[in-house]
Amino acid sequence: MPPDRDVALVTSAGHDGLRLDTLVAGQWDCSRHSAALLIKNGTILVDGRPQKPSYKVGVNQSITGRIPSQKPEKPGPEPAPLPLLFEDAFLLVVNKPPGLVVHPAPGHEGGTLVNRLLHHFPAIGTVGEPDRPGIVHRLDRNTSGALVVAKTAAAHQALSDMFKSRQVRKTYLALVYGQMKSTGGVVTLPIGRHSLERKKMSVSSPQARPAETRWKVRKAFVDASLLELEIHTGRTHQIRVHCTALQRPVVGDPTYPCKWTRKRQHFSSRASFELLNAAGRQMLHAWRLEFDHPVTGAPMCFTAPLFEDIKEMLHLLRAIDGTTAPKRA
Repeated sequence: MPPDRDVALVTSAGHDGLRLDTLVAGQWDCSRHSAALLIKNGTILVDGRPQKPSYKVGVNQSITGRIPSQKPEKPGPEPAPLPLLFEDAFLLVVNKPPGLVVHPAPGHEGGTLVNRLLHHFPAIGTVGEPDRPGIVHRLDRNTSGALVVAKTAAAHQALSDMFKSRQVRKTYLALVYGQMKSTGGVVTLPIGRHSLERKKMSVSSPQARPAETRWKVRKAFVDASLLELEIHTGRTHQIRVHCTALQRPVVGDPTYPCKWTRKRQHFSSRASFELLNAAGRQMLHAWRLEFDHPVTGAPMCFTAPLFEDIKEMLHLLRAIDGTTAPKRA
């Protein structure tokens, strides 16, 4: 197998005004989608700094990075359960389990939601990008919940446009550490790629973009809060970053912790301290999706039941607190 390619280019007048992803794709023979992923991941830099795929390059700028030696292989079908909330001729809505990667990526070439989709619905293989057929939006690996998948090219385009223009209403449930200072609020801190840790996002990034998260308390426990959150933008890790900025990180999130969550003295009991810090994944669930049908225009709303790990943690918190049972989502 040939090695990855280290690439470098100093832009000239012929590159002036080009989108960065367009320049990378044309210069080094990769798809624009692949170029955009490399740029978003910080693999391609402009004058030593990360930029957005839509960044317009100028003259005499240094474009450097590394291009993978192989393009992602087209995923294949794999038999595995697929928990459906809805299906018609144009789309599916899936209740994605925690721990399941949405589409193949380096380190996760198989065992993804896409592999399951191709087993149950082979025709999806021709819809959208070859390495992520049918996919119009994503959930993090350890975030569970409602995810819509396109079954036709027309539905894929329409849904993609709806997500891009923020016509899809997305509501999440998150269990966070501690009690909130009020019953609801809005966070408008901008979010961008962390300047040092490229797999993380930050509210103090120099490339931060506007982000808005509205939240309200759904259930208050002594040492935790169940929040209902609606995101009006779709930034990477938005809820996790905004909750951390509020000093109320999502329980079980290994990427965005707060130091106090590991200190016993900040909790009312050892039982709740040990329970919350034993969470096997971030307690974040994409609870509700609302949008107009991409073909018929009919209003649609889907609610995804919680998975057992979150339900069990809520039950145990109720038992520890001695309060009434939390409202079931």
